[in-house]
Amino acid sequence: MKHLKLGYFLAGFGHHIASYRHADTQKNGGMNLQKIIEQAKIAEDAKFDFLFISDNLYIDKKTHPDLYSNFEPMALMSIIAMETQHLGLVVTASTSFSEPFLLARSFSTLDHVSNGRAGWNIVTSGVNDTAKNFSGITNIDHDLRYDQADEFLDISLKLWHSWKAVNDEHNESPSFNSNDLHPYPINYKGEFYSVKGPLNIDQSPQIYPLLIQAGSSKKGVAFAAKNAEVVFTAQNDMNDAIVFADHLKAQVKQERRSQQDVLVMPGIFPVIGETKEEAEANYKSLQDLIIPEMGLELLSSYLGGIDLSDYDLNTPFENIELKPSNSIQSRVDLIKDTAKKYKLTLEEVMKHVAGARGHHTIVGTAEDVADRMEQWFVNGAADGFNIMPPLNPTQFELFVDKVIPILQDRGLIQKAYGQGTLREKLGLSDNHI
Repeated sequence: MKHLKLGYFLAGFGHHIASYRHADTQKNGGMNLQKIIEQAKIAEDAKFDFLFISDNLYIDKKTHPDLYSNFEPMALMSIIAMETQHLGLVVTASTSFSEPFLLARSFSTLDHVSNGRAGWNIVTSGVNDTAKNFSGITNIDHDLRYDQADEFLDISLKLWHSWKAVNDEHNESPSFNSNDLHPYPINYKGEFYSVKGPLNIDQSPQIYPLLIQAGSSKKGVAFAAKNAEVVFTAQNDMNDAIVFADHLKAQVKQERRSQQDVLVMPGIFPVIGETKEEAEANYKSLQDLIIPEMGLELLSSYLGGIDLSDYDLNTPFENIELKPSNSIQSRVDLIKDTAKKYKLTLEEVMKHVAGARGHHTIVGTAEDVADRMEQWFVNGAADGFNIMPPLNPTQFELFVDKVIPILQDRGLIQKAYGQGTLREKLGLSDNHI
């Protein structure tokens, strides 16, 4: 039977914007190394497919509090690799503010030390001010960022494949046997980069990390259809999620000549209680801790920096004038569509975005959460989910202790890990880019 896939999207305090203010939050948030390692082990015991860590390269008053101080994710995952055996290790890394050679080498290293468990969440950095930390004034335009990402990934793949088997004795290097893999230059010259190569680390167990994309704009979907093996997405409505998944998979078949598969994994924000009433009380306790000014700043960052401070909180959101921006377009569209569908005010949108950042919120018992996940999976809205607990560690522990056993009893998720690399464990071993 096909199983739905589970990722644990780790956030030190929790994914809710006010989680850091809650009495039950994790002390020191994303800087609590001991707790992070402990949670990775819990996720592995629960048979999550992978651990996912996001990243940011710029902070200001609009930044989610969980990201104000956190470890560099590649270094952190290398530590976690030593503490786990099967759990996939997915790291966010930007193509906008890195270099292909360095990043390809880093991912190859992580794949080596984890014995084939590395994954790359490929992002293009939608926060414009990030450029100010990299000797720039502004970020490049949204669509051009994806053109740059295409070239970045193309170079990375060539570098990962720059060690080739050679049997010609005349080409033999003194340090290699004739049947070994030999490194060869790639001599790449493109619009954005020039890289000679080869990569100075031999091929890792997966050769290249599991390729993941997070973005649902037109350009983002086109990039995913061409390159991604897993797609992270934010979807609120099951029918909309089905349309998105079907559209993406149709583009994958059109774009790729092979029968390569792609897994669609929306983020979900489960707020769990022993009863529906308790779950709602748990959710309210977090929502009531939102500082309006901070919530509006976060919403503003998703909307391209628009000033919302002069609007009354009761203003219908559809009456707010939004201007074209260089921000994450898919998230702007999701916010606008949700607000229009449910006729939300500015305050309601602010609390919805501040709470779950636009991801699907489930407030209820463990059975309610499992039912919703099963419904989406069975109907083709998702191949799996990125679990985003609002409050860490309490809501994470509730999901593991209460929801995981239900999903396992229903035969929806794995009870044991398969053999092989992360790509093989996910059933994507026939993928060859």
